[in-house]
Order: sequence, then structure tokens, then C-alpha cells
Amino acid sequence: MKKVVITSRSFGSVSNEPFELLESEGFLCEFLENGLDREKVFEIMNDADAIIAGTGKLDAELIKACKNLKIIARYGAGVDNVCLETAKKRGISVTSTAGVNANAVADLAFGLILDARRGISRANSQVHKGTYKVITGHDVWKKTLGLVGFGAIAQAVARRAGGFSMEVLAFDPYAGEVAAEFSSYVRLCDFEELVACSDVVSIHAPLTSETKGMFNEHTIFAMKKDAVIINLGRGGIIDEAGLYKCMKEGHLFGAGLDVTVNEPVNMDNPLLTLDNVTITPHMGIYSQEVISEMSMVCARNVVNKFLGKELKLVVC
Repeated sequence: MKKVVITSRSFGSVSNEPFELLESEGFLCEFLENGLDREKVFEIMNDADAIIAGTGKLDAELIKACKNLKIIARYGAGVDNVCLETAKKRGISVTSTAGVNANAVADLAFGLILDARRGISRANSQVHKGTYKVITGHDVWKKTLGLVGFGAIAQAVARRAGGFSMEVLAFDPYAGEVAAEFSSYVRLCDFEELVACSDVVSIHAPLTSETKGMFNEHTIFAMKKDAVIINLGRGGIIDEAGLYKCMKEGHLFGAGLDVTVNEPVNMDNPLLTLDNVTITPHMGIYSQEVISEMSMVCARNVVNKFLGKELKLVVC
């Protein structure tokens, strides 16, 4: 019997179908619990034939210790938590679920955009505390949205922005021409123009040496004073100390963060003291529909790897 170790808490939480598929093909499924020490993690994973990976770190040492490992099926779009170099050297396939979650993440992004521009969470919190006071926010209709990254998720956000008659600026050094469906309202631009001209900046990029800290105190102060910033990429793309300083000084109307540098967010993070910052617990992919589909994509890739069939969404 082959062993698949699952490190994602939500894998298969909506339906038993992915477990039934794996078990029918001779896999023993074992969940890796949170909070285990490294020695225990090694003990559980060293005989794994496959890993269905959440956001936990799969570094070089851990991958090398898994002598039977043939595939890492990443339950999520990003693979920055996987040492791809080691996986390649050992002939281990790495797949993702990139694109599967695009609409769910885009829905949350646009929810945070509306929340930040209109102060919805802020007003709700005040009402719950007994303060019935109107917050005068800013329109989304016909404003300018700046997208950092223009992959599947950002494009899904752009489609929603089209319904609000927004002009969309997109910064992505790896993007080619804008597809025909976006040609009337989306334009590729450089980073400086996006920062200076956007009423809303929404981040949908991976964390790399190029993107780490790209929104710092200097960059944020270059944004419009009443703009808002949204991040559903990775926490390190925004320098949180710089964001706090700018917002504490009244620069930016609001922020919506689904990702932070430390997750869970540290309770002493000063951003938590600002009522115009909404922070959600990295929940962009968490819809019933997406959990079901992502689970099945991972399960099928694991099964297909051992059947010699084609894998979907291959990273390496």
C-alpha cells in the first residue's frame, strides 16, 4: 500500500470523494497535524510516496529525507513553500492548483475592495459597540484599479472591475499583450504609473526577491492619499511597518489584507490597532466549491503519477 501524507487541513473537508479515489487506488491517507516538532514530522513523512501539501514548509532537508517520494501535489496556487530545486534533482513531480481558485480569491479581493473603499467593517464594528455614526467613504464606480500581477486571479478581479466601469492598470513584467476581452478597459503599465494613478491597488503576485517589500513606506506615500491597498498575494510584498506608519499618519483611506508576514498574524502587530485595516485569515480559497475542486485535482494528480498518466498543472 502506498502512503500519501496530507498537510492541508481543508483537503477533502467538503466531500469524501478525493479520499475514496485515493483509497480505491491503494493509498493510505495520513494527515500531518499542526504543531508537531520537526523530528515527528520527519518520522511521519520519511516513508511517504506522495505529499498533498498545504502551506507548511517543504525544505530541501525534509524532501531529501522522503526516500520514496514521487510527487508533491500542492493544495494551492503558490509553490514558494516547496524547495523546487531539490524536487527537480530527485525527479519528484510538483503540481499545483493554480487557476482553480481564481474566482474564489477574486470574489474576496473585490469584497475587500468594497470594504476598504466604503469602510464597511469599520462601520459595522462601531455599530456593534453602540456608535451609530455614518462613515463617508469613496466610490468604486468608475475609479482606477491597479493590479500588481496579471495572472488568472488578477484577470478574474479585472472582470469584476469591468462591471463597476473601472479603468484597470496592470503591472506584470512577465505579461504579454492584454487579451481581447480586456482591451477596452485594461492597460499594462509600469510600476510607478500604477502606484501614482490608482485609487485601489490590489496585489496578486508571488513573493520573490523582486516583489519582497515592493510596497514600503516610500512606495505607499507615493500612492494617492485616499487610495486603498489590498493584498491577496503574499504578506512580505507589503512592508507592514511602512504600511502602519503611512496609515497612522493618515495616508491611505483603508487596507484589506488576506495575507500577512506572520500567519496567524501576531496579536501585537500594530496594524491590528487601526480600524481602517481589515485583516482576514488567508481565506481566499475557502469556498465550498473551490475546496472540493482543489481536493480532486490533487487526488487525481497523485493517482495519475503512479498510473503513468498525464498530470495537470505541473510546476516541475
